[in-house]
Formats: sequence, C-alpha cells, structure tokens
Amino acid sequence: MNAVRGEVRLVIEGVAHVLCLTIGALAEIEGALGLASLGELGERLKHPSVKDFIAVLGALLRGGGHDIADPALARLQIDLKAAATAIAEAFAAAGLA
Repeated sequence: MNAVRGEVRLVIEGVAHVLCLTIGALAEIEGALGLASLGELGERLKHPSVKDFIAVLGALLRGGGHDIADPALARLQIDLKAAATAIAEAFAAAGLA
C-alpha cells in the first residue's frame, strides 16, 4: 500500500483490498451517479443510496487495481462502517474531504 499515492486499505471478507481515488475513478463515479460536475459530488454523497455506495466503492477499488464489477461487489459481505470510513479516507487522501 502506498499512502503517498493516496491508497487506503479495506478488508472485505478477510481479504485486504486497496482503494485509491484516481482521475479514472472520479470520472467513473461522476458517470455512475449521473453528475454534471465534480462539484455535485459532495452534496450527492451526503445521503448516498446503496447503489451510489456500491458505485463509489467499486470505482475506488478499481482505482486501487482490483478487477471487480459492481454486481460482484454487491454480493460480498462488506462492513458498511469500515467501507464508509475507507471511502472518506480515500477522498481525504486525494484532498477532496
């Protein structure tokens, strides 16, 4: 894991994963959430739907180098509090807290 790059660790079903907010992940999140601009992201994530949560987590996992599609991610046992914390840490590491 590379903290300088903004990577954050999240354990899912006993396996450590890396989340990273890359430009590609940001673009994917904008598209998945139907946002017109990055400025809308903060407001949307104040009260995310489960679909939003999966889209953001999936994009961050793919930004961290994992090859997982959102439907497969949705079938995993995920600690929502730990995932929400890791998502917030990934955004903070990228300067978008």
